[in-house]
Amino acid sequence: MIKIEAPGRINLIGEHIDYNGGYVLPGCIDKRIKVSIFKHNKKHCSVHSKTLNEKFNFYVNETNKSSVHWQNYILGTVDYFKKKGFNISPFHLEISSNLPIGAGISSSSALISAVAKSLINLFEFKLNKEHIIDSVSYVEKKYLGLNGGVMDQFTINHGKKNNLIFVNCLNKTHEFIRFDLDEHSLLLINSNVKHSLLHSQYNDRVTECNNVRSLLNNYHNNHKHLAQYSLEDLDKVKDSINQNEFNRAKFVIEENRRTINTFHLIKEKKYKIIGDMIYKSHLGLRDLYDVSCTEIDFLVDQMMKNTNVLGSRMMGGGFGGSVLNLIKGTINESVLETLNIKYFKSFGKKITPIKIKIVDGVKEIK
Repeated sequence: MIKIEAPGRINLIGEHIDYNGGYVLPGCIDKRIKVSIFKHNKKHCSVHSKTLNEKFNFYVNETNKSSVHWQNYILGTVDYFKKKGFNISPFHLEISSNLPIGAGISSSSALISAVAKSLINLFEFKLNKEHIIDSVSYVEKKYLGLNGGVMDQFTINHGKKNNLIFVNCLNKTHEFIRFDLDEHSLLLINSNVKHSLLHSQYNDRVTECNNVRSLLNNYHNNHKHLAQYSLEDLDKVKDSINQNEFNRAKFVIEENRRTINTFHLIKEKKYKIIGDMIYKSHLGLRDLYDVSCTEIDFLVDQMMKNTNVLGSRMMGGGFGGSVLNLIKGTINESVLETLNIKYFKSFGKKITPIKIKIVDGVKEIK
């Protein structure tokens, strides 16, 4: 039996930048998906999600999309290896997780990465991390139709304990940077507003950014990605794009610059300024990129009223999910209880605080 665990991820700053050719600052967290897999002598593959308490069977030569969404992450991964010419025989796969679904911390990329690595190890394919990353991109883009970038799968497979990764998403060059929080801490607050990027406006944002990028490339006669341009460049084509497109591009250019600045601020341990960058990131995501929601904005506003909270922002693709908070020291439990009461009164649901640490990426459990 092969056992694999794959972590979720946070992104300190640099949201919606990976598919725009800019910089991101992610790291793996200590909330994980675990899978175990073994070959069996049945004619079909069997899958059991202990977390969802659901099972399904399928044949290796029948990997068409399912109407049950989570099953597609397994079916799509098998489909990837089939299309690459690898032979897969029937297997049994079990999945368990303490990684919240739809919380903006990449549960889908973690699941695909775990399944891909389990298949590679079980069938002894001569493949490496880059092939796992490629399998995630295949499942999300080609199999499911989500036009995302490379950040999630890159982080989950390259993550390093106590380090963030400063990634140039244009060419995947990267640098690990030690993230010693000293007397500070990171806290996620899950809004429990479930986002589904496939059924949201995520792909619309990609299209809007690509429209501006194409116009800028034509105007300047080059082949840059949107994050590589300046606000001065954007102003030159302002009259040729609509307000939404201008706002999206303005956010991308500003967020990319914030990410680069934050990378240097981490080296200098200037946590207060890092917190300011994180909060400005949220304002841009809310006002320019328009991917926040009422519940998330409420949580950010409430957290920023606390003097120990240096920065707070929505994290992930948006339209729900979690709020990432950089905190001086820790937050008193009574503060979170009060926030939970206010949140429930306003929205009829509870928050889930998640304390996190930065850990290693996907690995086999011996």
